[in-house]
Amino acid sequence: MSRQQEYVLRTIEERDIRFVRLWFTDIQGYLKSVAVAPAELEGAFAEGIGFDGSSIEGFSRVVESDTIARPDPSTFQILPLDSGTGDQSLTARIFCDIAMPDGQPSWADPRQVLRRQLNRAADEGFSCYVHPEIEFFLLKEEDGPDGRPVPSDTGGYFDQAVTDAAPLFRQDAITALESMGISVEFSHHEAAPGQQEIDLRFADALSMADNVMSFRYMVKQVARRNNVRATFMPKPFHDYPGSAMHTHMSLFEGEDNAFHDPDDLFYLSTTAKSFIAGILEHAPEISAVTNQWVNSYKRLTSG
Repeated sequence: MSRQQEYVLRTIEERDIRFVRLWFTDIQGYLKSVAVAPAELEGAFAEGIGFDGSSIEGFSRVVESDTIARPDPSTFQILPLDSGTGDQSLTARIFCDIAMPDGQPSWADPRQVLRRQLNRAADEGFSCYVHPEIEFFLLKEEDGPDGRPVPSDTGGYFDQAVTDAAPLFRQDAITALESMGISVEFSHHEAAPGQQEIDLRFADALSMADNVMSFRYMVKQVARRNNVRATFMPKPFHDYPGSAMHTHMSLFEGEDNAFHDPDDLFYLSTTAKSFIAGILEHAPEISAVTNQWVNSYKRLTSG
């Protein structure tokens, strides 16, 4: 047993954690979860948790249904808003890597896909870091008389939340995120009514992928506690700007910024220009993954 696994098991016992949620993501970006009792976690570390992969969109065919979720102890965190109401028991989450019965990483597991690419970059001497600016809308609990969602406020860009339906929402959300070790750089009201932005401090790409999934979950939980709803739809309103997740990406070679060249006209290295060219070349394939819903393309209108 690794030291990380020992730390997790010891913390669960010392903090009286009653439930552990094992999380993973399907290829469409949906968060999946299976809850295990603390007594079962040691076995899960050793052997994983078996499940029917053919029931997860895009994971495996029926004849290959046996799939294993292996908890990654380095992702252990207590969920601050999932405590029990009576005995103050706690709930924790751990992200999983998905494997086949022979132990080989699943080709359909988004976390494994990302790890493979990061390993390829590492073989070239690069480390990849990302810094996302995450936008979303807060909506009132009840839809309007026409059945359409209603923004939680009428604010605009950088407005101070004084008369919002959820004036303390961003404060509560940041507190919850940072309690899970997810560092927030800053937050503000975005341009549209009800639209918010929270920016996460940069981290390595795999940690940030886990953080973004946790972010979406926690923001929706905090919204419910503030009597509003949160939606990450790209374009929930025809007349208002859409939401996005602008993601700053950087490559480092050791301590050196691989994108920087002080002698270039635009201060861009050959590596940076090749990186940009790769994104442009593969933009259609990238969009099929990052913008897979029709709603994304409702933003492409005049003005």
